[in-house]
Amino acid sequence: MGLLDSYDLSVKISREEEAERLSASQERLLYLRLVAGGIYDGSGKLGPPLCLVFEGWDASGKGGAIKRVVEPLDPRHVRVVSIAAPTYDEKRHHFLTRFWPQLPGWGGMAVLDRSWYGRVLVERVEGFASEEQWRRAYDEIKAFERTLTDEGMVLIKFWMHISHDEQLRRFTSRQKEPVKRWKLTEEDWRNREKRGEYEIAVTEMLERTDTSFAPWVVVEGDDKRYARVKVVETVNMHLERGLRDAGIDVMAKTPTR
Repeated sequence: MGLLDSYDLSVKISREEEAERLSASQERLLYLRLVAGGIYDGSGKLGPPLCLVFEGWDASGKGGAIKRVVEPLDPRHVRVVSIAAPTYDEKRHHFLTRFWPQLPGWGGMAVLDRSWYGRVLVERVEGFASEEQWRRAYDEIKAFERTLTDEGMVLIKFWMHISHDEQLRRFTSRQKEPVKRWKLTEEDWRNREKRGEYEIAVTEMLERTDTSFAPWVVVEGDDKRYARVKVVETVNMHLERGLRDAGIDVMAKTPTR
């Protein structure tokens, strides 16, 4: 049994439990972000940069999870970046170069939909990077992330995990709904046929780049309700710890509006 097979994708929660936990965790996140921005008490003292990285299977719920994270926040206080294939000019530089401008500074927050892990996933499987390039990328990525976290960044990496059958169900559903059909491309179907190759790449990525300073959080995503709650609650846990490590006190109980 492989690493990904060890996760229980049958876990689920009710609509009522989702509503209760999501409301509480979003309220908590709003408070923590105001503290991190030096806004809550007007002190102006900035908390650590917060960067969320989302990777996962196609149709695994990255967009829905990101939506629940940013929903309670003022859009001026968070930047969401969708990472596409590198441009011609970006390919002329080291692969990590293009990500620096997207990173948050102290008091800031950024959410990356896809990331530098493309080097050891799609670029590896599809042959866009040479074997020598993607093999050395593991150490390059860990050094990069260590640089960021040593400077104080709270870096949380999510792998949104769904089963092969659930992915097919979501693909079929998207195909039938006009307002969601744009999300499904021929490339998605082609990638699905290569799931075995991608599973090998994902497993090696998780094993080689899961560190104490930038851990991977695998989110069991067959049940969207459970996945969304787990993501927001995880963000709160890491951000609160980061604030305390930076010497910023936070209330144990979330202040009511």
